[in-house]
Amino acid sequence: MNSLPTAMLSTLLQKFSHVSDNRLLTRAARIGAATVRERLLLNTRPYLRNSVLSFIELRDHRLMLRVNHWQAPRWIRVWMMCATRGGDGWLWYAMGLIVLLAGGAQRFAAVGAATLAAAAGIVLFRRLKKATGRRRPCAIEPHCWATLLPPDQFSFPSGHTITAFAVSVALSRFYPDLATGLLFCALSIAASRILLGMHFLSDVLAGAAIGSLVACGSVWAVRLIA
Repeated sequence: MNSLPTAMLSTLLQKFSHVSDNRLLTRAARIGAATVRERLLLNTRPYLRNSVLSFIELRDHRLMLRVNHWQAPRWIRVWMMCATRGGDGWLWYAMGLIVLLAGGAQRFAAVGAATLAAAAGIVLFRRLKKATGRRRPCAIEPHCWATLLPPDQFSFPSGHTITAFAVSVALSRFYPDLATGLLFCALSIAASRILLGMHFLSDVLAGAAIGSLVACGSVWAVRLIA
């Protein structure tokens, strides 16, 4: 899922030279996208419509351009920064400690399943990032307010989201009463990766699916052993 290279977009744009620039600008303005890159993406649509991956890529870029140019309110900026910093690992370390101290008879199984899920998720996203080599949104379009430095250069899938859902879903299987709070934390981390320009929407959706799957597998494995 590599991002569409500018050279390719420029070549395809030449094939649409019969479309007037004014007409193109009108189409771009109608969806609130006035950058050259979005205009190029709009023009390539007829050539790429039959490809599912290209379809996702185009819509990822459209959302990315809107997000990276959105002057979010201060409370959203603080929320997103706190969420993504918590997703760096501090939130899950604290959660694991709390479960070990007050998690009852199943605390070791719960922490074991969450740890196994997180570890499996890390292995998966590192391999997938190298395999796909997708560039991050912030490497394509500068963010208008976020200055966060990415942990690596690749975007797909979102490692923060994989870990968030891996741990949250695993713990939720042992403590259903905490499911709402855990899901809120996972969703906040996932949203922060988009709003801070670290990931595309599809990166996060894939991360949530992968994290949930490895969590279910880890819980099953731990209960099988126990």
